[in-house]
Amino acid sequence: MSGNIKLQICDTAAAVATAAATAFADLIRTRPEAVIGLATGSTPEATYSEMARMHKEDGLTMAAVTSFNLDEYWGLGGDHKQSYRYFMNDRLFRHVDIRPWNTHVLNGKARFPGLECRSFEDRILAAGGVDLWLLGIGGNGHIAFNEPGSSVDSRTRLVSLTQETIDANSDGRFFSDPSEVPRCALSAGIGTIREARALILLATGAKKADAIAAAVEGPFSPDCPSSLLQDHPDCTFIIDAAAASKLT
Repeated sequence: MSGNIKLQICDTAAAVATAAATAFADLIRTRPEAVIGLATGSTPEATYSEMARMHKEDGLTMAAVTSFNLDEYWGLGGDHKQSYRYFMNDRLFRHVDIRPWNTHVLNGKARFPGLECRSFEDRILAAGGVDLWLLGIGGNGHIAFNEPGSSVDSRTRLVSLTQETIDANSDGRFFSDPSEVPRCALSAGIGTIREARALILLATGAKKADAIAAAVEGPFSPDCPSSLLQDHPDCTFIIDAAAASKLT
């Protein structure tokens, strides 16, 4: 294994979600004013469902929590059903007691994307930095919308999506056709992500096995953006057995 990445391998995808939700709940109970980073996509949905259950049944309160999301499609407003703001409101925020004004998602309709990205970075700094950031991983190893070739010190910026990412997001789960997927997005940079005090990356299913193997056991290289987490002091990959199947 390369670097500092810690592996937590679970039997099932459901167990991955429970482990991730428990990590966030433990942080929030210890530090009620925690600053958390969040991701979108199909993998974290079950984690958010479990966090909502913890709020309703176990008394987990997020009233003092501040959140920052990794990315947003450029050109989509927060009321668009495929925007990441809409996703977060629908999957998590409306099910817990987090204050809406403490949830930060990049504005895909901002008139000046460069200013929006700098403002996002400033808001993270003003909040004291991110305590724990949840990540997913793409089939090509991307994290957020940092595609292969992204530098280790990249910051929040407007990025172009690769055809592979466009195709992955148009398989019917989100968009029904590649022509509907925006070609650009606002994304936290790898340098931005790496500044979080702790990271948790989730992966489930055999389709993610090659990316996980490259991230954990491959070279530290922008060719696999998730490999650039190898030297982070507190980074845990929580994955299921299928996603771990290519690890040696």
